[in-house]
Amino acid sequence: MFSENKTAYLLLIITTLGWGCNAVFAKLAVGEVSPMLLVSIRWLITMVLLVCLFWKKLQEEREIILSHWRYLFIIGTAGYTGFTTLIYLGAHSTTAVNIGIIQGSMPAMILIGSYLFYKTPVNVPQILGVLITIVGVIIVSTAGDVMVLTNLMFNHGDLLMLIAVVLYAAYTLGLRKNPGLGSLTLFVTLSIAAFVSSIPMTILEIFNDQAHWPTLRGWIIIMMIVIYPSFISQISFIKSVGLIGPGRAGIFVNLVPIFSSILAVNYLGETFESYHSVALLLVFAGIFLFERFKAV
Repeated sequence: MFSENKTAYLLLIITTLGWGCNAVFAKLAVGEVSPMLLVSIRWLITMVLLVCLFWKKLQEEREIILSHWRYLFIIGTAGYTGFTTLIYLGAHSTTAVNIGIIQGSMPAMILIGSYLFYKTPVNVPQILGVLITIVGVIIVSTAGDVMVLTNLMFNHGDLLMLIAVVLYAAYTLGLRKNPGLGSLTLFVTLSIAAFVSSIPMTILEIFNDQAHWPTLRGWIIIMMIVIYPSFISQISFIKSVGLIGPGRAGIFVNLVPIFSSILAVNYLGETFESYHSVALLLVFAGIFLFERFKAV
């Protein structure tokens, strides 16, 4: 069990670092490729690579896939296509402060969902751990000025962000119902679902003359997204959920805005402030508290 925990922790750090990179890649992609084309091309390339690499595994587990294709399509659409698409769309009509705060609610949603649907036991220290990590995320999101919260105005973009967080929380909980597929086969199947479900919105983007085909720099960014956030991070997350469950894995999601901030300092020229250090300590303290007093 201890060895499994260490493996899961390492996988989750790899996962959240990749998702932190994805936030930077998303900013770099602005003006280089339109949102829905980015989503579709990302999952098309990922899908093709995975199918080529793991075709034999797909054939070996074909019967399970065909028997549960509706479930697989739903969670792939929710966790991969839906979440990413709503993030891109919501960013056009809400602030970075709101996005950070709303994303910080994901572990709490996963914890609540784990308790409601799987009767996963939780205790007061774990709840406190979740709250501490959320405080850390709020500090990052408000640039250390929590008084910003008094001026928040929720709009259409905020609603889209909230739906996005709910979708990824549902996806995370859905992974627990894996019908018996290996991690790689599951990821291949979900990537196929992600690409297929992204097509209608991409067609709509093209039809409305809002499509912007990738520039050379855009293609480079897409390939970086495919390799790390799309491939390495997703495989790591699926394996970690299998090891320690969605509730415990979900708390690590609060590392994403922390990693995003650190990466932004190095690659987007943003300044590392003292509040980043405070937020980082709070997030790690919350995760430690959550794990130290996990219910058994």
